[in-house]
Amino acid sequence: MATILGIVAVSISLWLFVSWIYRPMGERLEPVLETREEIAILMHPNPDPDAMASAMGIAHLASMVDTEYTIQYPGQIRHQENRVFENVLDPDFDRITRADEIAADDVVLVDHNTPRGFEGMDSIMPIAVIDHHPGDGTGLDFTDKRTNYGSCASIVTEYLRDVGVTPVAPSDVDDDLGDVEGKDADTTILPPNLAVGLMYGIHSDTEQLTSGAIGADYEAASYLCQGVDEKLLGRIASPEIDTEILAIKGRAFSNREKRGSFLISDVGEVNNIDAIPQAVDELIRLEGVTAAVVHGSRGGMTHVSGRSRDDRVDIGAALEAVAAEVPEASAGGHSRMGGGKFPIPELVTDGGNSDPLTGPPPEFNDDLFAALEGDI
Repeated sequence: MATILGIVAVSISLWLFVSWIYRPMGERLEPVLETREEIAILMHPNPDPDAMASAMGIAHLASMVDTEYTIQYPGQIRHQENRVFENVLDPDFDRITRADEIAADDVVLVDHNTPRGFEGMDSIMPIAVIDHHPGDGTGLDFTDKRTNYGSCASIVTEYLRDVGVTPVAPSDVDDDLGDVEGKDADTTILPPNLAVGLMYGIHSDTEQLTSGAIGADYEAASYLCQGVDEKLLGRIASPEIDTEILAIKGRAFSNREKRGSFLISDVGEVNNIDAIPQAVDELIRLEGVTAAVVHGSRGGMTHVSGRSRDDRVDIGAALEAVAAEVPEASAGGHSRMGGGKFPIPELVTDGGNSDPLTGPPPEFNDDLFAALEGDI
């Protein structure tokens, strides 16, 4: 009898262990949040819709276990698309410039895996990291990095599904359940604003599920679909276009330089640097172009944005390789999308004098093409 009881006990222990190991990731994250009284959900500098939506989703998960939260970010919300997202959905975001402004000791990183863009960032040890970009950053208690996913919002959507949150038609949800972060809502219902945010986060990072998306991104979008308010989504997806952005898109097309299937364009000096990624989004759609880079200059820096739909070109790695050769430059991203900043150097003349340039050095395009071709 003792032997039988021992076998049963071991079997139960083994079953419990296997069940724990194979719990869905959302169920694993839930106790990490539940054991904290308060968390700070930190987005990357200049957050985009994917980062904002992911942060809003983690906030909803925190509200389900009665954990207080603050969503924060360094940098600025500048890009027209990003500002519209924030204005329409009206989430409560808090901007920081230093580590001592972070609202809680326990920090969750979304859509990036190492803190960056603020003073004292190296002192932050996140308890959790949720990301779809490559990198070495990890969380003390929870790490979920899925670099094959097209968006971080898809990962966070899976968490909500894992813990039983249900999207419902906006017409079937009471007005007081529309709160973005779910603080005042039945937390088992997906708030309409959050469904819209997550859906747009997925679409924006995968170019409407046409670039870099995998089956999981489609499944996440399908799960959210019932809870999406189409009119609200349309307000975010079709904002008014700034006249300077149109002008810069025109310059990008006129100034393009093409070598093989790769294209680079210098749009010169710009006031609105957010027009640069919007311009490259247009160029990558040109027939015969598989990778494109647009750069423009403002305030002593050249701002670069790149896109790739070429399996041979990891655009984030390519820009990072160019930046590695330039002091005080920084760049990165992932296989389909990347960006960076390069200080504008001074040109030394034959007489030994230094004249400041208004843009990158003449060889900059050559370096970019070399990186796209894998020669750097």
